[in-house]
Amino acid sequence: MMDSTQQLHAHGQSIWLDNITRNLLTSGTLARYIDQLSVTGLTSNPTIFDKAIEGSDAYDETIRTSAESGEPLLFELALDDLRAAADLFRPVHEQTAGMDGWVSLEVSPDLANDATMTVAEAVRLHAQAERPNLFIKIPGTREGIDAIEEAIFRGVPVNVTLLFSCRQYLAAAEAYLRGIERRIAAGSDAAVRSVASLFVSRWDVAAAGAVPPELRNRLGIAVATQTYAAYCELLASDRWRRLQDAGADPQRLLFASTGTKDPAASDVLYVEALAADMTINTMPDTTLLAFADHGRVAGLLRDDGGDVDETLARFTQAGIDLDVLALRLQQEGTAAFSASWAKLLACIARKRELLAAAQ
Repeated sequence: MMDSTQQLHAHGQSIWLDNITRNLLTSGTLARYIDQLSVTGLTSNPTIFDKAIEGSDAYDETIRTSAESGEPLLFELALDDLRAAADLFRPVHEQTAGMDGWVSLEVSPDLANDATMTVAEAVRLHAQAERPNLFIKIPGTREGIDAIEEAIFRGVPVNVTLLFSCRQYLAAAEAYLRGIERRIAAGSDAAVRSVASLFVSRWDVAAAGAVPPELRNRLGIAVATQTYAAYCELLASDRWRRLQDAGADPQRLLFASTGTKDPAASDVLYVEALAADMTINTMPDTTLLAFADHGRVAGLLRDDGGDVDETLARFTQAGIDLDVLALRLQQEGTAAFSASWAKLLACIARKRELLAAAQ
């Protein structure tokens, strides 16, 4: 009998870990997750790296001895971990012909409003990583959409981050399609991988005080359901099939921010609710271990969305302006990553001073 993580995998959903630390790699924990819990990829972000580096002395030797400082040192530390993780996932990457087995590295969040610099950094970082299974994360902001198209055109695999709504997802998908179409027109290989990361639980945190009890913790799942239906519709379109026939790979939908924030709700709420074919769920360790322990796959998301429009209408009636809130969540997410980035740079500089003083 398959356990719950194997069942998700069998239903066509990849499980990725939303975490990376040096200890996760050196202790063998990530290797165990891969072997025993069907984990086939990994995501990171500035907040995750901030916690990893500030809360550990595992990075101190590199911080003390590196010739780099500031952002170059930050990327050196991050890439050391991500290369090691990418190597662990390389077998599954090869077994799935590049569909799975990815890790992700974010461009500086401070470039979120600069498409030209974002593209330049995406190209540089992907080359510096020297791993075929490393995504460069670009936010799905208005400026980011232009950067996504151009990065795909240049052959950089992209994880589109900070998507919060179906509309934002479709803009990211359109950018991916345009990038691939431009590659085909230029005679380049159409196979450039991408994922589109939809953040789920933050909807429910934002709406918690504004909706009646019966709608509590239902908004994120409804938005994800609506987005999945749009994703399935896109994959069934003539436009996509023409690109697929030319050798393109689908930009897979990834459910992010799937750890439960409400202590009164199930700790596997978003994992159980968002089981779906041709998707990815990236989750923190606590959610992964909880799902492995007591989660179950009761059913799959419907590709037509079911009655999701009625559910979303109830939130509108409750006073939630979905488009306004989606933009606010994206702006807050961008600001939070920028704050973590600044905090991380300050932490590395502080550690370097302390280590130098201790010599």
